[in-house]
Amino acid sequence: MNIFDSAVSRLGKLKEVIGINDQDIALLSRSVKTNYAELNVGGEKLPAWRILHTNAIGTGKGGIRFHENVSEDEVRALAFWMGLKNSLADIPYGGAKGGVKFNPKNKTPKALEQISREYIKAFYKDLGENKDVPAPDVYTNSQTMGWMLDEFEKQIGKHEPGMITGKPVELGGIELRGKATSRGGFIVINEFAKNFGLTAQNTKVAVQGFGNAGANAAEFLANAGYKVVAVSDSKAGIFNEAGLNIAEVLKIKKQTGELAGCSNVQRITNAELLELNVDILVLAALENQITSENVANVRARNIVELANGPVTPEADAVLFSRGIPIVPDILANSGGVIVSYFEWAQNKSGGLFDEEYLAKKLEQKMQKSWQKVYNLYIEKEKKFDLRTCAYAIAVAKILVAERLRGA
Repeated sequence: MNIFDSAVSRLGKLKEVIGINDQDIALLSRSVKTNYAELNVGGEKLPAWRILHTNAIGTGKGGIRFHENVSEDEVRALAFWMGLKNSLADIPYGGAKGGVKFNPKNKTPKALEQISREYIKAFYKDLGENKDVPAPDVYTNSQTMGWMLDEFEKQIGKHEPGMITGKPVELGGIELRGKATSRGGFIVINEFAKNFGLTAQNTKVAVQGFGNAGANAAEFLANAGYKVVAVSDSKAGIFNEAGLNIAEVLKIKKQTGELAGCSNVQRITNAELLELNVDILVLAALENQITSENVANVRARNIVELANGPVTPEADAVLFSRGIPIVPDILANSGGVIVSYFEWAQNKSGGLFDEEYLAKKLEQKMQKSWQKVYNLYIEKEKKFDLRTCAYAIAVAKILVAERLRGA
């Protein structure tokens, strides 16, 4: 099963929870618009996509990733998840996503800028603050968004900072956005811990993925007293049963680009990290990390999805049968898009909000989202997993919006 079919296959479970039918599932499974282009950069043709999956609740919203494994199927799945995520977070967005298929690690900053500008040239007519609003994703960042904003404004001949979020502060971004996904995930982990009887000091955590989301999440957790015993990036992992010095790990990673230079650690593989005996396993890498092939070896007692789609439906079923809760991606990693909403609202209104106020608003929205999901989980007597409960809440709102529009 491809990743998009795998993603929408989970909708079938909602028939038992909120009584949706096959026609509803077909409606939720179709994309509003799929755009494809080949970006000609230095004589090389790079496949690129921008997919708007749903816009019933509001303008499209979703990141742009640069990665060698990007495909139309992956972008469709990510756009689908974005629609659910935005609905669950109760923000006025639909779901969209974009990507360019290439290896960004082999490109110079000048080449990355050219690719960013060519992407906008290809898709700018379908983007805009009231159409579809991109943001950073895997291997894109605030500088990427700055190049894209500049190119978009050149194409339309006017300023429109609300067409993209995750921008540099000097171009209309907000400081809170940089660590928003991790901060949101950290807030949800704290709420999960309260409801599932965990305390920070007695909780061992492993974090797969040490990019922006994973590294910042590890820092938030360590600073709050959680014992982070393992982390990994795309090259390798490190482990210390007594707990890693995350401040040192972050420093070495920044200086060398690798985790290998850390002291008092045991080298482990990504596969070994996924099999560690920990209280919480945070998945912050890419999709399809826990599958039917390795799920039997997973020993974590709880799982948090900071990445999109890291657990397949087949593995989901096995973990649920073993009593291992999973905080789903559409809840755990929604902090980034919530703060993107704050940025977009400021850009559109010209208003100014204090960072402390916005941080509090993020905390409130993450706590509210968690509580909605947990309440339904308890109401249904734990017969359905947390993901199914989150999907049920998100889907119900989207379907109401679709029906009010005449679908």
